[in-house]
Amino acid sequence: MEMEPVITRFPPSPTGYLHIGGARTALFNWLFARNTGGKFILRIEDTDVERSTEESVKAIIDAMEWLELTWDEGPYFQTKRLDVYRQYAQKLVDAGHAYWCECTPEELENRRNAAMAEGRKPKYEGTCRRKDLGPGPNRVLRFRTPDSGMTILKDIIKGPIAFDNSELDDLVILKSDGIATYNFAVVVDDITMGITHVIRGDDHVNNTPRQILIYQALGANLPEFGHVPMIHGEDRSPLSKRHGATSVMEYKNMGFLPEALLNCLVRLGWSFGDQELFSRSELIEKFTLENVGKSPSIFTMEKLLWLNAHYIKEKRPEDIVALLRPFLAQRNYPDKPLGYIAGAVRTLQARSHTLVEMADAMRFFMVDEIEFDPDAAGKFLTSEVRETFVRLISELSGLEVFDEKSLEPVFRKIAADLAMKLGKIAQPVRVALTGGTISPGLFEIIEVLGKETVLKRLRKALEYIQV
Repeated sequence: MEMEPVITRFPPSPTGYLHIGGARTALFNWLFARNTGGKFILRIEDTDVERSTEESVKAIIDAMEWLELTWDEGPYFQTKRLDVYRQYAQKLVDAGHAYWCECTPEELENRRNAAMAEGRKPKYEGTCRRKDLGPGPNRVLRFRTPDSGMTILKDIIKGPIAFDNSELDDLVILKSDGIATYNFAVVVDDITMGITHVIRGDDHVNNTPRQILIYQALGANLPEFGHVPMIHGEDRSPLSKRHGATSVMEYKNMGFLPEALLNCLVRLGWSFGDQELFSRSELIEKFTLENVGKSPSIFTMEKLLWLNAHYIKEKRPEDIVALLRPFLAQRNYPDKPLGYIAGAVRTLQARSHTLVEMADAMRFFMVDEIEFDPDAAGKFLTSEVRETFVRLISELSGLEVFDEKSLEPVFRKIAADLAMKLGKIAQPVRVALTGGTISPGLFEIIEVLGKETVLKRLRKALEYIQV
């Protein structure tokens, strides 16, 4: 028997940005589709008309594109599919699985309160089940839930979960304004789009028995369901704003690379032996739902920073320049040629955890005039090094080739002549060239800055000493 092709979907609600949990769900669906040679569909669930915004739609699509989670179909919008939901709602009415209800919100509220006061579960009691009403103003359409029996969710990740039908409500499937509700629209979408696997966060487990009953009432095949555990912060409580940024694009703005965030997200709940680092092609090759764990995973900033540092170090300097330019522009640095910035990047790659950190550290490479850190200058730009600077300016002026190989002998010779240790020369020169005491290797930065800038800065430091 030939297997039907896998079709997965990611259906965000455009009521905010794409957050870490949503991105992880999207990634698992995308990887499962790519691993099996299937299809991945993007669907925007915008039936919450009050809260849905164009801006959120754009933010979600931007984040998906930044992470390169390419979709094969879509984006579909639920608000453009209202006729489809009405057709399917009518099928349920015709088959006796749905009925119109005229109970007012006040009546429902009073009954809820009475039930709670008597210690009963506050659920709709089926008042309108036998009234045989048609559609009308202020009426809603309800799904007729079976009164008895069990609904079994066969979860690929969690194993079987049983629900007692008598605990479930006759839920509203069309509101009085004709808009389909979440649980109904999702099922109709998944049926009409041929979705074979529904992979989502386990905060949806309790929606699933209602959805299964709607599939069955429509005579449709069930997809496979897999509910992935929630993401927690380091204090083991569900990830939220107080653990730091939760929106994907905030991580972009903080100078993270998409491959680092993807690598971090995939390891929240999925593993492949002890392997920590995965390229995109390895993930596609190795991803299976069998290796998704059952318990919540812990998101740590430390792990993400470690991964990001790794990916920054691995990239070609020229490729980093393109990603770095917006951060350099934010700092109002003067623009410099690609080759120059790439040279500067090369000296900082092994020392930077984020592009923000790198852009800050680039300052002395980019600005025309550096400022001396007063403490560093007070400690190292003293009269004792005046002679060193005079000699350096004279020797370096005569150098034809200005690279690490030709620079080192000059420094060694001056150190020997003045009976000083090389380190005693290096730190004052570092302050003269960068303004501070921390930077990449001295010869590396001299080579990048180039002869003209180095001599200009050494002369400025010499003036400072002589004042």
